[in-house]
Amino acid sequence: MAGYVLVVRPEPGLSATVAAANAMGLNALGYPLFEIEPCPWDAPDPSAIDALLIGSANAIRHGGPELTKYLGKPVYAVGQTTAEEARNAGFEIADIGTGGLQNVIDAIPAPLRLLRIAGSSHVDLSLPKDIEMRTIIAYKTVPQELPEPLRPLHDLGLTVMLHSAAAAEQFVRESKRLTLQRGRIALIAIGPRVAEAAGAGWRAIHVCDTPSDRAMLEMAQTMAIQYDTSSPARG
Repeated sequence: MAGYVLVVRPEPGLSATVAAANAMGLNALGYPLFEIEPCPWDAPDPSAIDALLIGSANAIRHGGPELTKYLGKPVYAVGQTTAEEARNAGFEIADIGTGGLQNVIDAIPAPLRLLRIAGSSHVDLSLPKDIEMRTIIAYKTVPQELPEPLRPLHDLGLTVMLHSAAAAEQFVRESKRLTLQRGRIALIAIGPRVAEAAGAGWRAIHVCDTPSDRAMLEMAQTMAIQYDTSSPARG
């Protein structure tokens, strides 16, 4: 029986992922577990900042007019999507990293004074020697509920794509509210931290070697979305 792929990331990424999944022949559905809302913030003195550190395209999309005060500053970004958003906003890209912000900051040449533009839920970073960093909160994630009609999907071979630890935690809460059976649901996590946030008891948890939307889609495709609903759960 053909299964379904559930995409739960916020817009505009949700629509893009669902479209790409369907183009690959997957049965994809999209329901955002979060909405992204901007937060008011005051820009620190640009003369005290050498570069920006950005881990999500949402920092650019929702950063607001204060961002324009740093248009002359280079950007260290995670991922091609974030870098593309920054370029479109008029920023110069100093480097594009993969595997999370810690990998990016570890490769930044010192000394440097960074301004990290982050969301309300963000990971702590270890600063290398001679790297200074200020963090501002430019946006927040507002949890959303999944619709009741999703309940029977776990009987049809459901695979859920989790792009963040916050999405994993919210899906766990929603699966309990909707009384979904973990043992009938497989997860695709963009990285190990996301898989850890999802916990155990799922039919399977697949973790991408490369933290990208494309890698997640390719994993969903190679899994063939064929499930035996009588199989025992495993974490």
